[in-house]
Order: sequence, then C-alpha cells, then structure tokens
Amino acid sequence: MKKQYFLLLLSAFFISNYSTAQDRHACSRLKSHQTNHNRSARLSDEYILTTRLYDVTYYVLDINLERTSTDISGTGSIYATAIADMETFLFELWDDFTISEIRLNGTDPVAFSRDESAVIVPVTFTEGESFYFEIDYEGTPPTGGGPFGGGGMSNDSSPSWGNQVTWSLSEPFAAYEWFPVKQLLTDKADSVRVMVTTDIENMAGSNGLLQSVEEVGGGKHRFDWKSNYPIDYYLISVSVAEYIEYTIYAEPDGAEPIMIQNFIYDNPGCLPYFESDIDETADYLEYYSEVYGLYPFHEEKYGHCMAPIGGGMEHQTMTTQGYFVNWLTAHELGHQWFGDNVTCASWADIWINEGFASYSEELMMAEFYPGDEVGHMADRHDNIMSSSGGSVYVDDTLNVSRIFSGRLTYDKGAAIVHTFRFLINDDEVFFGVLRAFQEEFIDGTATGEDFKNVAEAESGMDFSTFFDEWYYGEGYPTYSLEYAMVEDEIVVVLNQLVSMPGVTEYFSNDLEIEVEGVEGYTETFRLSDLIEGEGTFVFTFPEEVDDINIDPNNWIINQDGFVVENMELASLIEQDVEIGIYPNPASDILNIRLNESLQNTNYTILNDAGQIVLEGQFNSSVNSIDIFELAAGVYHLSVLNQDRPFIIE
Repeated sequence: MKKQYFLLLLSAFFISNYSTAQDRHACSRLKSHQTNHNRSARLSDEYILTTRLYDVTYYVLDINLERTSTDISGTGSIYATAIADMETFLFELWDDFTISEIRLNGTDPVAFSRDESAVIVPVTFTEGESFYFEIDYEGTPPTGGGPFGGGGMSNDSSPSWGNQVTWSLSEPFAAYEWFPVKQLLTDKADSVRVMVTTDIENMAGSNGLLQSVEEVGGGKHRFDWKSNYPIDYYLISVSVAEYIEYTIYAEPDGAEPIMIQNFIYDNPGCLPYFESDIDETADYLEYYSEVYGLYPFHEEKYGHCMAPIGGGMEHQTMTTQGYFVNWLTAHELGHQWFGDNVTCASWADIWINEGFASYSEELMMAEFYPGDEVGHMADRHDNIMSSSGGSVYVDDTLNVSRIFSGRLTYDKGAAIVHTFRFLINDDEVFFGVLRAFQEEFIDGTATGEDFKNVAEAESGMDFSTFFDEWYYGEGYPTYSLEYAMVEDEIVVVLNQLVSMPGVTEYFSNDLEIEVEGVEGYTETFRLSDLIEGEGTFVFTFPEEVDDINIDPNNWIINQDGFVVENMELASLIEQDVEIGIYPNPASDILNIRLNESLQNTNYTILNDAGQIVLEGQFNSSVNSIDIFELAAGVYHLSVLNQDRPFIIE
C-alpha cells in the first residue's frame, strides 16, 4: 500500500492601508470589483456577430466632463471599414444615455434603434468601404450595484489628499458605460483622439500626446489628446481633477529620451510625498526597455494620472494610479508591453496581460532591490497553495472575479513565468523569447498558445507538457525525497503527490535540490527527465550529508514533503554490485542502478513462467522503469545474461 500524506495549508490574509503597506492584488481587486458585469449578457450572439462585420480604425471623443460628477455629454465618433457587405451597423452605449443624433460621414442624421446597450443603424456598405459615425449623447453613467453596472466612469475624493476626481476604468466590459464603442479585444483601433472640455481649474489626462489646451469661454478650457498607436477599447481613458504636472524623462540605451508626464493632485503635500517613488519610473522604463525591447510607445509618452483607486489601471501611455509604490508602478509599467502593446486576444488568456505584468514586479525587485523578489515570490506561492485547484487559463470569461483572480491570474500567472524561465535555464534565451514575442505581435493581440509557439521557435524546446500541466492544468506537487550515501556518492529517490490528481496527474518539470554537507559545503543539483514526476539519481558529493533542500530557489510552486535518509538505497551505489534494484518489492516504478559496463545495454523483464513482459534499453547509470501495469508476482530482470529477481506487490 502506498503511503498517504496529509498537508495543512495555511494562508495569510493582509489588510493594508492605502498609503502604507499595499495589497499587491490591488490591481486585481480594482478590476474585478469596479466592473462587476458582463458585456455578452447584454448582447445576443447575433449582435456580437454583427459587430464583427467592420474594423474600427479610429475613435474620436469630444466630451464635457467635470471633476465633481460623472455626468457626460458630447460626441463620440467611430471610424471604420467594412470587412464584409453590411446591412446593419451596431455599436454599444449605456442604455440610459440620451442619443440626440447620429450622423453618417458628418452629413445628414440617420435613423437608429436601440435594444438595451445595442445601438442599431441600417446601412448599405460594401466590403472595403470606409465610413464614420458621429454620435451625440449625454447622461449619467451607471454608479454600480447592478449585475451590468458601475465602473466605466467613477467620481470620488481621495481619502488621503482630499482631491475630487472623475476617471474612467473600462476593463473588461465597461467602455460602453461612457462612450460609443465596439468591445472586441481583437479589433484594436489604429489611433484615438480624446478631447475633454472642463472647468478652468481642472486638468484632463488621457492617451498619447497633449496637442493643445484651448480656452473655450464660459470659464472652460479643452484638453486635446491624440495617440497614433493602435489601442484596445478598454485602454482608452480620461481623468479629470485639479492636478499639477510633474514631468521627468527616461533615457533608454540607444533611444531618444522618453517623457514621463505625471498628473499629480494639486495638494502641497502630495508631490513631495511621492516624488522619489515617481522618479523611479524612469529607472524601470529603462530596464524594461533593455529586457523586453524599447518602450512600445516611445514616440509619445508614459505617465500617470492620480485617482482615488486602490491600485492602478494600465491605460495606454498614461496609467491611472491611486498611489506610488515600487511594485505597483512596476506592474502597471510592465503592462505597457504585456497588455497594451500585446493584448490578450481573449479574456481566457488574460495571462498574457497579468501574468507577465506581475512577473515584471519580480524582475524590478531583482534589479533594483536585490533579495526582495525572493520573499515576494514565496508569498505568491503561499497564496496559490491556499487552495488546491484552479488553472491560469480562464474557462469562464464572463466571470469578472475569475478573470482577475489574484491567486490564479496574478500570482500563479507570475509563478509559472518564473518556472518557464527555470526550464529554459538560460536568461539570454528567456529574455530573447520575451523580446521576440513583443516583436511578432506588436500592436496586436495574442493567446497563450501564441506565446508557446514563439517560445518553442526561439528556444528549440517543446513546451507542450509545461502548458498542459501548469497553464491549463490545476494544482501543484508535494515533493518528498529519500537518500543514502556511500563514500562520496549520494543516491536520491524523488517522489511527488499532487493536489488535483483528477486534473493533473503529475508535474514532469525539472527540479533542483541543494545538498548541505556537515562541514559547510553546499551544491545544487538539477533533477531532469523525471518519469511521471519521479526518479532516482546518483551524485558525487565530497562531504557527509547534513541536509537536502528541495527547490531551494523556489522555481516551482510546491509544498515540502519529507526528506529522510534511507540506507536501504545504498545497494544502488555499492561498487561491488553490478545491478542494484530499488525498491524491492516494488509497486509502480522500478529503479535500477548499473555499473559502467552494463550501461547502454538492452534489458528484458520476464515473469515467473519465463515469458517476456517488458523490454527496452538502459541509457544511464540510474534508470527507472514503469511497472504499474504488471500484475503482482515474481519477476526477473535480465541484462547481458545477468539475472536479478524482484517482486511486484
């Protein structure tokens, strides 16, 4: 009978203050709670297919907005090209907005109808025809509380600084709550222009470069922002408040300086409090430009707009952020590559956005705060293992809380990037994969499988098993180890139990162990070619063993099992034994230790009646044979006419 081990899983929960120690899942909580609704519940399949008949090329928003409320009015324009003959043009806009007029190509008004959030315009467009619609609308966006409401546009005051702000946050399905839009991830607009008319005391931040600030009378002025980079619908943003501008520059190697434009609360204590943290943004941008490739929007800017949110939102070229602390700033900046330049093609593959942005935190810490990344990843592992199951890949893409699960999307997403790096075992290749991925899918969208294909092409490795076990699979292993030492050789037998055996039977990734000697010598060994996650290995070590640590560098999400000395294993390395068998009796895996003269030879396994039941070839000094399918009984291993009996229980 196989042993069973019972594990007590402990999880720590941290409640933190906004301005002190922040919850690293603030980004996750922000997105899942502020957009607790789903778009597809409001659009029928037929309507969704209708939106796929055209390609958005350009959004233009010309809106009136104040810092004191979410009330909005103005014109939203959608420029597009028909990709098939069209009889209906359909976009989304919040039901309660009043649409006063829709114009085609800037001329006469057109007829339209509404079905909840769907706005339907009869048209006669042919494939390849370009057109644009101007939509005049006004009203108050939803304030939350309903299954489809709240989050597109918000208004609140900072609890720390007192400033009142109106800001947008559209991820994943809430853009239609503040402007006319097509909400399809794979249809990025080629460019966007956002013009905001507001009180003369306010400033308005948005995407791209500020073209002008023009006084328009009545105590108002208009901010005109324009970005010429492709952008996904949920990354279009606006933020209005009494701000001051604080601008710094990053200087990536081989590139022109890049402006980092920050709109900070107009409060005498705010900028001095955060200034040094904001300044670090330049260091991070220069570093990510080195490891990921040049900042994707280098011809425009990066920057931040402050808003009273419990984290950040990676709006393209100008993140909305509630406060400044190194891990949060690094996370949102990392999104400019993973999430903004290359966006997940489906919410099922949100790992493309959040897994890599979360791992950007670890990379930043390793570069600028060496050692901090160790505890940071250990905390991630603890959170992941606070529950036994769950995959990084998202099956239920209408469940916003699942899409932005801190445990699975953020922590496990980052942890498996770390494991992926370990499996490549060459940082030059690892970062080469990341840069190649950015280059291949620049300004576009990608899935997890797309990343896998790039990784395999760049590294020459096969990551099918890794994705099956760690991306689509569930759970984690608990590793246990037995060992024995004879003279200067150690034999190690590794076993594992898994937390979700009904989904992922075992994890076959490589694993490190660290051997500590009684006189202080330590050495790390890599265990490769595991069979169903287990294996037997022999190493040379110069001292008596004091302890063995499993996965000392925390590359793998795993629980600690036992590490015990078992001198019965000594038969596998005794020099006068040509063939050592362990365990004997055996039940599922038979481990064989061979002298050099017997390596690279053929073997046969015969039952007690002399019939051959298995055969193969030994390729190394220690080999493992799967005997799980063989019936209980007495068997004989034959190698070069040498016979060793063993028992299967």
